Formats: sequence, structure tokens, C-alpha cells
Amino acid sequence: MATPPTVAMVVRVEEAEMDEMWSFVQSKRQQRWLWHAIDHQSGNVLAYVLAPHEDQALKALMVLLTPFGIQQFYTDSWGAYLRLLDAKQHTVGKANTQRIERKHLTLRTRIKRLARKTICFSKSVLMHDTVIGLFINRHEFGRAI
Repeated sequence: MATPPTVAMVVRVEEAEMDEMWSFVQSKRQQRWLWHAIDHQSGNVLAYVLAPHEDQALKALMVLLTPFGIQQFYTDSWGAYLRLLDAKQHTVGKANTQRIERKHLTLRTRIKRLARKTICFSKSVLMHDTVIGLFINRHEFGRAI
């Protein structure tokens, strides 16, 4: 008898840290950004988007975060956050973004495509997003498997 598929439950999250991380495809002129959000209390990744450094990427991330019912966002002072997040729900500063910055360091160490100075890079956006997406999915969401 086959085991039934597991159902993912959306947990309510009060506070989230958001940040973006730079990388490139083919050359440093073709920038690609990892936008992601983590639970401020647990440090678990909630959602991520791989996209250009534009407001549309933050909008896509916000759509993914809607089911969590987040009441407070902690970010740096990047313009998209200032333009798109409600000022009452938004706190700017490094004091509350230490966990996500630590995640950046882990990602840069484990995925050479995200290192600031590297000879390892993707030749296509599809490969870049696939490699990074597979790692995040396995490392962050694959614990229950």
C-alpha cells in the first residue's frame, strides 16, 4: 500500500527578515539576485525569488509570503523595501537582520556561484536559478524528507 503524500502546513510567522544577495550569469554585467525571507525567531527560510534587482522581485516575494500573515519585516535600507513595505510594519537596520546575513555567508560558502570573487559561474539564467534553487530546496526544505 502506498503512503499518502505529506501535506505542508503554513505556519503563522509574526516577524521576518528579508534581504537580497548578488550573483551573476556569464559576466558581472548580467546580475542576478537571490531575494529571500526567513522567520526572525527560528531562522527558517520562508520563501525566495531569483530575479533582477528590481521592485518586481520584491513584489513576487511578498506574494509568496502572504499566507504567513507576517506583521513585522526587518530589512536593510534598499529602496524597494522603503517603497513597497508599509512603514508601520517595516524596521530598517542591521540589528534585526543578523540571521539572514549569516544565511548569506553559508550560501556563499556552499554555492560558489554566489561567492563574491569566483571563477565558478553559470552560463545561463536557467542553470543559475536551477542550481541555487535545488540547493535551497534541499538544504532548507528537505529536512522532513
